[in-house]
Amino acid sequence: MKADQTLDCVGLYCPMPIVKTSERMKQMKVGEVLEVVADDKGIKHDMPAWAKATGNEFLGTEEKGGEIKVYVKKTR
Repeated sequence: MKADQTLDCVGLYCPMPIVKTSERMKQMKVGEVLEVVADDKGIKHDMPAWAKATGNEFLGTEEKGGEIKVYVKKTR
């Protein structure tokens, strides 16, 4: 999936990937997509819930070799 920006959260554990995502999204423009790279499996549940709670769009998850990539689109 194509992203406008990438946020490296490898080695960070709940709630830090969500905190960092929230900070980065504030700097992004509406319509841009953020790729968050993490190794904490909790992000697979946390990111869709965060996106729904904040009104952003969760686009999906990709996993490869212990690395998890989640995609969120800024909608407001």
